[in-house]
Amino acid sequence: MRHYIALIHKEEGSDYGVSFPDLPGVVTAGSTLDEARAMATEALTFHLEGLAEDGEAVPAPSSLEEIMAHAENRDGVAVLIPAPGAEVKSVR
Repeated sequence: MRHYIALIHKEEGSDYGVSFPDLPGVVTAGSTLDEARAMATEALTFHLEGLAEDGEAVPAPSSLEEIMAHAENRDGVAVLIPAPGAEVKSVR
């Protein structure tokens, strides 16, 4: 099973925000860490299934080392989110 790295961010007075460095524009949020992680799974599944339905290639997941090499990613907590089980065409 493939996993994508999601970054969870928290600013004072806000929910926990989640973003996917490999998938710009795929973002979600939750009021708790558990909810944020669940929403991240849902957002990733929805996005990847949409790409597959549209016949678009899905980017291969980056390694944690590749993600954390970018300074803008270091203020988030990295979590692994499983990709949906259906086979999708990947590109690197």
